[in-house]
This record gives sequence, structure tokens and C-alpha cells, in this order.
Amino acid sequence: MSDPSALKEEGNKLFKRGDLEGALSCYTSALELSACQDQSAVLYRNRSACYLKLQDYSKAEADATRALETDPGDIKARFRRAQALHMLGKLDQSFLDAQKCAQLEPKNKAFQELLGQLSAQIQQKAVQLSSTDSRVQQMFDLLSNSSAQASDRQKAAQNLVVLSREDAGAEQIFRNDGVKLLQKLLESQQEDFVLPALRTLVGLCTGHQPRTMAIVNDLGMDRLCGVMGSATSAVSLSACHLLQVMFEALTEGMKKDVRGKDEALLPGDELRSMLRHLIDMLPASSVSGPGRDSAINLLVKQVPRKSHKNPDNSLSLWVIDQGLKKILEVAGTVPEVTGGPSLTDNTPMSCSVLLSKLYDDLKSDRERENFNKLCEEYIQTSFVCRHHFGSSGLESKLRAIQTVSALLQGPSDVGNRTLEMSGMMEAVISLCASENVTHQQVAIETLIHAAGKAKRASFITANGVALLKDLYKKSENDQIRVRALVGLCKLGSAGGTDFSMKQFAEGSTLKLAKQCRKWLCNDSLLPNSRRWAVEGLAYLTFDADVKEDLVGDTNALQAMFHLAKSEDKTVLFAIGSTLVNCTNSYDVEKPDPQMVELAKYAKQHVPEEHPKDAQPFVEKRLLKLLEAGVVSALVCMVKQESPALTETCKECIARVFLALVDRQEARGTVVAQGGGKALLPLVSESTDVGKIKAAQALAKITITSNPEIAFPGERVYEVVRPLVSLLALECSLLQNFEALMALTNLAGISERIRQKIIKEKAVSKVEGYMFEENDLVRAAATECMCNLVLSPEVRPNSDRLKLLVLYSGEDDERLRKAAAGTLAVLTGDMPELCTRIPSTTSHWMEILQALLLSESQDLQHRGVVITLNLIQAEKSLAEKLMESEALEILSVLAKGGEASYAPVTRAAQRCLDLALEYRLIKSYEAEANGTSAP
Repeated sequence: MSDPSALKEEGNKLFKRGDLEGALSCYTSALELSACQDQSAVLYRNRSACYLKLQDYSKAEADATRALETDPGDIKARFRRAQALHMLGKLDQSFLDAQKCAQLEPKNKAFQELLGQLSAQIQQKAVQLSSTDSRVQQMFDLLSNSSAQASDRQKAAQNLVVLSREDAGAEQIFRNDGVKLLQKLLESQQEDFVLPALRTLVGLCTGHQPRTMAIVNDLGMDRLCGVMGSATSAVSLSACHLLQVMFEALTEGMKKDVRGKDEALLPGDELRSMLRHLIDMLPASSVSGPGRDSAINLLVKQVPRKSHKNPDNSLSLWVIDQGLKKILEVAGTVPEVTGGPSLTDNTPMSCSVLLSKLYDDLKSDRERENFNKLCEEYIQTSFVCRHHFGSSGLESKLRAIQTVSALLQGPSDVGNRTLEMSGMMEAVISLCASENVTHQQVAIETLIHAAGKAKRASFITANGVALLKDLYKKSENDQIRVRALVGLCKLGSAGGTDFSMKQFAEGSTLKLAKQCRKWLCNDSLLPNSRRWAVEGLAYLTFDADVKEDLVGDTNALQAMFHLAKSEDKTVLFAIGSTLVNCTNSYDVEKPDPQMVELAKYAKQHVPEEHPKDAQPFVEKRLLKLLEAGVVSALVCMVKQESPALTETCKECIARVFLALVDRQEARGTVVAQGGGKALLPLVSESTDVGKIKAAQALAKITITSNPEIAFPGERVYEVVRPLVSLLALECSLLQNFEALMALTNLAGISERIRQKIIKEKAVSKVEGYMFEENDLVRAAATECMCNLVLSPEVRPNSDRLKLLVLYSGEDDERLRKAAAGTLAVLTGDMPELCTRIPSTTSHWMEILQALLLSESQDLQHRGVVITLNLIQAEKSLAEKLMESEALEILSVLAKGGEASYAPVTRAAQRCLDLALEYRLIKSYEAEANGTSAP
């Protein structure tokens, strides 16, 4: 329709029927077409009502305001704005609007009720503020009193943390010059006071842009970065968390269309100024290793775009321009040789992740070429420089090779290009033979990372295998031997899961794996070296024989899970990859049999599956992993705050969880050990594939477990969005089906959860699947709708009602049960629907009689309840039923019998009793006396 007035009327009709999404669409389309200011004001007012019902209060308030700008006397728009402001917690503004409404219509009960609620809440808030103010002041006095006992002052600092988590407490701390006091606590350099001060600042900044702006200006980024650079790990992590919260508060403020002087947007220059401080921290010698890791972590989270749908990657370009060389300087540091900035075991991997994120955020070949050029220039300078930081020429080359190694682990395309620079590969090979252990370590690790690409692997197979074997057999240093072993493992697994593509002689792979397990269990080796043993297994477990041996070695599994919980975050991806291989949770495309035959005929290579990759073997491996404690290891991995926990690593974890919960018997164990909670962050912080895998795992748990137990408290509401995300065309029918089943389970719990499902715009998607050709999916969608219609906002329109009636007569019993059950509920709750049923289809009576005659007691019960509801709703419907064969069927059902179902018998008898009351039939006694109904 192109007429805004017609669209408005259609929107009004849809709104009355409860189709809020449809009404919203009509009003929006009408606004785009409307040229009349007065008409637009009414449309904004109506759309505001839709947003109120959909619980999108910010948009409801905005639309009501637009309506009032045209007509300040529009009482409906003012009341809707008052309601929206009330739900947004803006009590004072809401009170002013409600007061004006009550003044214009003093007898309106709705206005008076809202005014009363607001008055009570404002008074309660005033009392709370007064109480909070005295508590805050008491804590301030104790902390300012240097003569007070240390334990009392520490307790006061902890109490401030608790107070800052409440809106009233945070506001009082901020208004009473609390930031200055917290600054003194930070300057005390006493951990017992610094940590509470940082946590209190987190409370003040969380979700509040104006306060955050003021605190950043008062404390200054120099001071905050200085605290984050502390050698104390707990202090550094807390400061990192504070800066993360600050960035989130400020960047979220930039996205919002805020109004008012106190909510000014953060200029891009100030954001870049904050990021510059982080970049400057990277090479600074005064910054601790944990502090440097925290700075890298913040850059990883804040700089690249969250979604490539956002076209603006200027922040990444700016960081590359201003800080790429500083990142490469840290990435190329070899602490044992060059004496550069202090690093942790996690720093090199964190640098690789940051480099990869920046490179992936580039949009054009020109931008990527510039990145390549800057990296090559830096490495070339290091490679030829003979006096870098006063080091020898050999050490300069070592820095260059270490930088290449970091690039190979990050943006591998860039790493491969730098490896092809003149003399680089020769330098790597020559350093492998060095007598210096550190030189050997750096060179071998570079060789390992370079073997990832098929082209590079073939070169290394031809030139480096003999060298690696020689190092593995002859070196007396286990750190060198384990790295050489991983190089051999990587080259030996080049065929992937293809059983026919063996790189080494029969049995060699098993021997390599056995040695990896031996080193993994060797507690005398440093964790950094044991991590390489897991790396080797990550490659070797493409072989099903290796999978069987590893899963059967309980000590090796326990050692690997212990590493997953350790401080060394660089091992996470290797463990994730190993578990994906052992559980066969990687994607395998089954080849078309005809194409396989053609390939054989053409003498082309055809991949073969290992016999031990068959499903029975996989199920046994899953059971052994569960018994060994894989769930607790996965849960700990998800909790790690490190750039090493990349989106790809999270995808691995999601794949393993999905494989574990595929068996219904295992789901209880997974939930009991925290697996349900661990899956929730994976549905929003993983690759696109990982998000779907995690959502599907949640769906499987929700289908067979009590959601309120599996996801206690508010967590159950977090499950809704990932389940709704599975109702998409790009997802498989199995994923659609499991999501619908899970949503059915959730929708039956409470109205609040149903409202959450509605808010996630699931109703139209569920309704769409009610037309799906697949019987199981169609039945699941109908069952889900059966629970959703319990909500007043999901009232059936004519099409929904017709579909339910028709589905009640389908052949598929599950579909019939779902549709008839929905009709039974609706006709009971909404008697007015009963009169519309005969108009849905001319076969409605036949469908109802078929339900009554069904051999299934469940269908019989649904049919008799629908019949009872129709008779109770209107006498004319009762007349039609009594004039049909339904009377005879009901009479038989009412008599009952040995195989009868008591609820059916009672409902049938109630139908006959009502027919008697209407005088539509006569009782046996009346028939015997010769009397009859008129």
C-alpha cells in the first residue's frame, strides 16, 4: 500500500490483534510516506505504543517525544513517554510527564496509578540515597584516617567496592569527591588498597559515559597505564579490566544518539590518545611482562571492528601507522639474548593475535600491501643491522627470524612473504645447527610454523626433515628435542585425516606420538616445553590410531588438562585442536558416491577414512574423555582472559562441547560440571561457525534438561537469543528442529521467558517453520507456537487459526497433537475464537470428529476439550455439533469402559450435560416419559 492513512488503519488492526511486528512495520512504512506533520505525530504516537509492548523503551520514548514536538497537548503520547521513562529508570522525568497527564485528566485511573507508583519510588530512592550517603561518608572517614587500624581501613576499602556496584552508591562516591580519595589509594602502592580502589572505579565507570569521561580526565591515562604496568599480576589484571570497562562505556556512548550537555560524545581524537598510551607501553622497559600483555589484550579488544558490516576500519589503519613497528619490536624480542623489554610466556602469542586481528581488519589489497611493506622494511632493517640495541649481527638476525615466526603464527600470508626474503630461509636452516640452545629454539620454532602451508611444507620436507631428525636423535637438550619432534609431527600429518596419505613409514607416527605423551607427562620439563608436546599431538591426532592411544592414556590426558588450567595460555589452541581431532568434531564433507567412482576411473586420489574413525570408536573416545575430566578443562579454558583464546580456539571448544552433548546420557554430566554456563560466552565470542556449534549444544541441553536447573537465575534468559539465531536459512534442518524443541521447553516455563522470546523476534520465524515440508520441523514449530500463544501478545490471527485447524487433521500424529493441543488451550482461554473456527475451513467438523474417534487417547482428549470449549462458547455452535455425528461419538465416549481414559469420559459427559441445559437433547429419563426438547 502507498497510502499512509490506509497503512495506519492496517497497523491499528494488527495492533488490536496482537501482531505487534506487523503493526510496527505498517506505522514505519506510513511514516516514510507521510507528508503531513499532524499525521506523522499520530503515527509516532502509535509506533511508540508498539515499542512499549515490545519492551524497547528507548525507542518508545524517542517516538513519543517526536509526537509531542508536533503536538505538546497530545496526552496519549505524553503518557506513553512517561511509561517509557519509568521503565528506563528516569523517575524524575517520568513524574513530570505523568503529573501533567493527571492535571489534564484528573479522573483517569491509569494516570493516577502511575503517578502513585512514581511518587513511592522517588521517595524510596531519596531514603536510599540518604542512607547510602552516610555509609559512603563513613567509609571515606575511615580511609582518610591514617591512625585507624589497617584492618578497618582495608574493610572500608572493600565496602566501597560493594557500594560502587549500586547506582546510588556509585553516584554518592563520585559526587563526594571519591575519585581523589581513590587516587590516593592507587598512589599508596599497597596491594590491599590498590585492588579495591581499581574495583571501585570499575563500579563507577560501568555503563556510565559521563562519569567515565570525568574519571579519565581526573586520573589521566599515564597514571592508569602506570598501574597496569605493575609487576604484580593481580594489580595489572585489575587495571586492565578497569580500562576495558572505560573503553566500553565510552565507545558505547559514541554509538548512542544521546542528547544533553552532560552526555557529550567522546571525540575520536581522545579515544586515539588513550590508545596511543597503550601503544607506547609496548616497548617500554619500565613496563612489566603482565602489564605488556594487558596492553596488547586491550588493543586486541578495542581496535579491530567487531563486525565487518561496519565499513570504518580507520582505527586499525591508525594503529598500523602509529604502532606496527612497536608491536613487531615486542614480537621479535628474544629475552635470553637481546635484553629487550620483559616478556611473559604468553607475550609472543598475544603479539601474533594482535597482528592477525589488524591484518584481518584491512579492506583492500592496497591496505594489505602497505602492511606487508611495513613488516618487510622492519625485518630487513633488523636482518642487516649489525648494532641493533648494541647487539651483534647474529643477534639482529635472530630478532628478524623471531619476528617472522610471530608473523607466521599470526597473519601467515605476511609471514610467508617475509620468509621468502633473500637469505631468510637459509639463515633459519643454519641457526638450526647452531650450538647455542636459544638460537636453535628460535630457528626450529620458525621452521615448525612455516610448515603450515603445503608449498612450504614440501620445501621443508625436502630440505629440513633430515635436519630435524638429526636434532631429535642427537641433541642432549630435551627442549630442542621436543621442538624437533613437533616439526616432524607437523610434516607427518600433512595428509590430514586422509588415511591413504601417509607421510612417514608405518608405525613412525605412533612412535612420535608415544614420545609426545612421554614428554607431556614429564613434570621435570618446563611447562613451555611440555606445551610443545601438546602441539605435536595436535598434528598427530589426525591419525585415528594416535587418537585411540592418547585417549587410552589417562596420565597423558590428565597432564594435558592440567596444562589447560595453567598460566601458560599459549597451549590453549593446541589442546582445543587435539580434542577436536579425538572427538571427530571437525567438519567432514561426505563425497558423492558417483564422483568417487569417476575419480577412481580417472585414477585420481580418493580420500579414505580410517576404520577407527567409525562412530562406535568415536563414542568410546568421548566416554573416556568425559571420565578423564574433559569438561572441567574446557570450562577453565573458556574462563581464560588472554588474546591466545582466539575466536578459532573458542570454535574448537564449542565443537568439542557439541560432540560431548550429542549423547543424551552425557548432558547431565556436562551441565553438572559447568558446561552449560561455559557455552554462553561462546555463542557471542567465537567464529560464525563456532557460534552456531555453541548454540546447537545449548539447544541439545535445553531439550532434555530442566532449563531452570541447567541455567539457574537470570542465565536462563541468556539462552534465548542463541536459540533464536538457529532459526535461520543458513542453519541445517536439524539445527532448526533442535532450536524449536528447546524454545518449546523454555516457552513453557514462564511469561517472562515468553516475553524474552517475543522480544528476540522469534514468533514470525516459528510461524514460518509451521509451513516447513519436513514433518518433524513442522510439528516442533507447532508445539513451540502452542506454548507461545499462552502470552497475550501472541494471539492467533485468521491465518494462524486456520493453519492450526488444518494441522489438527493431518496424518502426522505428532503434528496433530501439537496443533490440537494449541487449539484446546486457545479455545479455553479465548472463547471468542470458537465462533471463528467454522469459517476457517468447511472441513472443520470432519477434523473435530476424527480427533474424537482417534485411537490415541491424547488426541481424543484434545478433541473432546475443543468440543467442550465450542459448546460452552456459543449455543449455535452446540446446535451444529449436536446435529452431527459428534453427538453419537460423545455419547459413546461418555459411557466409558475398561479401556477408557477418565479425563475423556468426564469431558464428554460435560458436553452432553451442557447440551441438555441448552435443551438440544433429551435425557434417558425424559425419553422414557415421552417428553422432548423443543
